[in-house]
Amino acid sequence: MADNAVVRFARETRAELSKVTWPTRQEATNLTLVVLGTVLVSSLILGGFDLLFAQVFAFVLGIKSN
Repeated sequence: MADNAVVRFARETRAELSKVTWPTRQEATNLTLVVLGTVLVSSLILGGFDLLFAQVFAFVLGIKSN
């Protein structure tokens, strides 16, 4: 009985995957570049906020920062 469920699951999975519209190589490349650009910009912004807050807290606490 368990074998039938596994086989049925595999068949249904394969059938669903055949319905998927896969991106072209160019689309995948473009989307990857968008993600990398977004990550880069986000990390620069967050890094800037981190630096700003570190400086503010160092000033408020009277700690010398390098």
